[in-house]
Formats: sequence, C-alpha cells, structure tokens
Amino acid sequence: MGRTTVTITSTITATMLGYDFMVRAFLASGIVAIVAGTVGYFLVLRGQAFAGHALAHVGFAGATGAALIGVAPLGGLIAFTLAAAVAMGLLGERLSGRDVAVGIVLSLSLGFGLLFLSLYTTSATQATALLFGSVLAASPTVVTSLVWLGAATLAALAVISRPLLFASLQPELAEAKGVSIRLIATLFLALVALAVAQSIQIVGVLLVFTLMIGPPAAAQLLTHRLTTGLLLAPGLALAQAWLGITLAYYTDWPTSFWITALSALVYLGAAVYAQRRR
Repeated sequence: MGRTTVTITSTITATMLGYDFMVRAFLASGIVAIVAGTVGYFLVLRGQAFAGHALAHVGFAGATGAALIGVAPLGGLIAFTLAAAVAMGLLGERLSGRDVAVGIVLSLSLGFGLLFLSLYTTSATQATALLFGSVLAASPTVVTSLVWLGAATLAALAVISRPLLFASLQPELAEAKGVSIRLIATLFLALVALAVAQSIQIVGVLLVFTLMIGPPAAAQLLTHRLTTGLLLAPGLALAQAWLGITLAYYTDWPTSFWITALSALVYLGAAVYAQRRR
C-alpha cells in the first residue's frame, strides 16, 4: 500500500513538472513565498499590515504606467512602490490614524492604474494578471528577476534585522540607545515595497495579503518564539503557494483562488489552536 501511494505520487509529480511553465511557476512562487513570508512576519509584528496593501495599489499604477510608456511592468512596480515606501517612512507618525486619507490614495492609485491600462490596450488580460496574479505565465526573465530581487531583499533584511526587531518591540528604548527609528522604518518599508512588487507577480494587487499577511499572522498565533516564527511564516507561505499551484493544475480553478483559500484556512486553524491553548 505504501509503495503504491509513493508510486502514484511520483507519477503525478513527474507529469506536472514535465511542463516548463509549471517548473517556472513553482520556482517563481517559491521565491516570492519565502520573501513575502519573511518580510511579512516583521510587517505583522510592527502592526503595519495596511502598509503592504497600500503599496500594492500604488504598484498597480506604476506597472500600468510603465506599460503605457513601453517599460517592463516590473520596473514600474518597483519604482512606484519604492518611492511610496520611502515617502511613508519619512512621514512616520504623520500618517498614523489617517486611514481615510490613505484609503483615498489607494482608490486614486487604482483609478490611475485602470486609466493607464485603458490608454495602453483595450484587452483585459493585463489588468487581470496585475489584479489577480499570473504565476503560470511566469517567463524565464521574470523568474530570473525574482531570484535577484528575492536574494537582495532577504540580504538587506538580514542586515537591518537586529535594529528592526529592537525598534519594533521597544521603540522608546531603541531610540534612547541611538537607533534611528525613522531610518529603520524607511529602510524596512523599502524592503516591503520590493516584497510587494514580487508578490504582485504571483497573487496580484488585490491579493497581496494572501502571502504577506496570512502566513505570518498564522505563525504568530502558533508560536511566540521569534526564531520559530521566522521559519514558520515563510514555510507556511511556501506550502500554500505550492499546494495552491498543484490544486489549480488538477482542477483548472484559478491558482490565486487556491492560494487565498489555503491561506485563510491555515489562519483560521491557527486562530482556533491559539484560542484553545489559552
């Protein structure tokens, strides 16, 4: 029975990975999941989940604007999200409690994105890809870009991780010790911008929360240990991304739907576990 199960699983896996586009999908989603889960852990820890959503909307305008002038959408995504992240970091506390203003900016960004898209083409294909992701359409160029972006993002996060953690958990003490809270916040939001730009390639503008917030939030419900949580968050994101692609392959349902559904399911399970543990 055990051998039969292993044989069937191996056959299914071999069949699925026999297509180049599926291999690229697993590579791209794996890179993005690890980056989003790791960066997202600090994002949830700092209570800045809304920042990721805001940057995703700004990125949509950047991507469509780039396409309009003949530049690669990923370039526009990175440029716009980085600019917005730096501005948010420098403004610091001035943005606190201004959800209405931020919400208006988000809506305006989405509106400009749709305007740029309508000027660029009458096709809805690109809009759908940007809004809901297109991991199965990841090209070799996109995968290569994600590898470099992912490595750079994680390396930079490792460099600022100690002062970032200090500033996140004990901001007053960190500032008293000479840590520049505003500089750390700005640098971190720049890394969030890079993670958002990568996540949009997989799950789209509207579903960035799926990889950046869901798995890290679940990880923090499951464990209070920092090291364990930092390993668990990207692990959950990776499992959800890969299982989502597998389910999409065999059901013909959208990949983003499966990844989102799995993320919600895991978070609900973690919430129930945390509640019973009390």
